Amino acid sequence: MEEEIELIIDSTREAMDNAIKHLEKQLINIRAGKASPSMVSGVKVDYYGTPTPLNQVANVNTPDGMTISIQPWEKSLIPEIERGIQVANLGFNPMNNGESVIINVPPLTEERRKELVKQAKAEAEEAKIGVRNDRKTANQDIKNLDASDDMKKNLEIDIQEMTDKHISKIDAILEAKEKEIMKV
Repeated sequence: MEEEIELIIDSTREAMDNAIKHLEKQLINIRAGKASPSMVSGVKVDYYGTPTPLNQVANVNTPDGMTISIQPWEKSLIPEIERGIQVANLGFNPMNNGESVIINVPPLTEERRKELVKQAKAEAEEAKIGVRNDRKTANQDIKNLDASDDMKKNLEIDIQEMTDKHISKIDAILEAKEKEIMKV
């Protein structure tokens, strides 16, 4: 009985933590002003017929705050890298100088900042939905336990407290990202 309760609590905590990790990963892809290699982390390049992550076929770095430089390990990949960036629909216009692909990251307009904040809020809401679904699953598992009604109520209260903590963490992460995006 005690093991079942621990399992429910631990698996719920892990699932809620994973929702937060996923949110953080998604927010990294939302740019906030200056260039970063993570901006092109989702780009896939056709490497001899296989879609391959960009960072596995080239060095990606940022020589300054407004430029991303992509140095392929094979020069024949330059057109494929440009195509991969355009297919990823990141809003960037890649240029090549024969040696590497250069992306000039334009400064954010006020309108674009608002769009990015909306996108961040949508990601945060998805994470909250995930946490709430984890709570629902845990409460179902608690109802199926062979335990007293008082014990079940106490467990449900514990799960609700865990949910509240994770929701407030999500709100804090979102608030920090909004400040980062709106900062000039």
